[in-house]
Amino acid sequence: MPLPSIPGYNRLTKTHKYSAAGIAAAGAAAIAIAVVPGGDAGAKTTAQDLPNKPVVLTSQKADSQAHHEALVKQSALAAKQAKEEAAAKKKAAEEAAAKKAAEKKAAEKKAAAEAAAKKAAEVKAAKERAVQQAANRSTARIETVAAAKDTKKTYPNNLDGWIRESLDIMKQKGIPGSYNGIYRNIIRESGGNPRAINLWDINARNGVPSKGLLQVIAPTFKQYHVEGTSWDLYDPVANITAACNYAAARYGSMDNVNGPY
Repeated sequence: MPLPSIPGYNRLTKTHKYSAAGIAAAGAAAIAIAVVPGGDAGAKTTAQDLPNKPVVLTSQKADSQAHHEALVKQSALAAKQAKEEAAAKKKAAEEAAAKKAAEKKAAEKKAAAEAAAKKAAEVKAAKERAVQQAANRSTARIETVAAAKDTKKTYPNNLDGWIRESLDIMKQKGIPGSYNGIYRNIIRESGGNPRAINLWDINARNGVPSKGLLQVIAPTFKQYHVEGTSWDLYDPVANITAACNYAAARYGSMDNVNGPY
């Protein structure tokens, strides 16, 4: 039996088409029962007498089930993707944090190494400065001594200069005596003549005449000679210094000598 001509039928969906066909078939069946010969003439069957039950086709249920399963799969896939993205973000954040911590630790280690190197350099520089300063002080001392030698004290070549030079030597050697004690005895013994010689006293008769400013005999001069002075008995400074050394040993000081000694 051809399907009824329904306006807009071709625009219906497959499901709607199936439903329309079912309704049409049901109507045809009702009509056929109504005209069956020998039937109950008094009985009338109308569309209202048909059971009021929707017609559900198997293909409609299958489509609905497939659509539901697709939605479930799509939801599960979306949940899985979201979970994977969250895990990836977490992993990336952890890796970034670990990298940052490693970089911070490396920077701290580098800074500590640089600080240690700087401190070591400062200690080394301080030691070098100390060594240099010590060397400079040593050089300064040497230069001072050299300068002192270069600026050696000078004395006039006269009786005053001879006495003063002898006193400086005596002071270095710890020999007592004063300017006045030395001057007084020189004037009495030689009158200030460094070449004076006694040729008439007992010493002269014994072959060892007294000589020089303080009239010292050769054996006494040799015994009491002071290191750093001349070995010439007539040398004024050597004569005075040896005589004062002898007087200090015998009389305590040349200051205590007031006559022949």
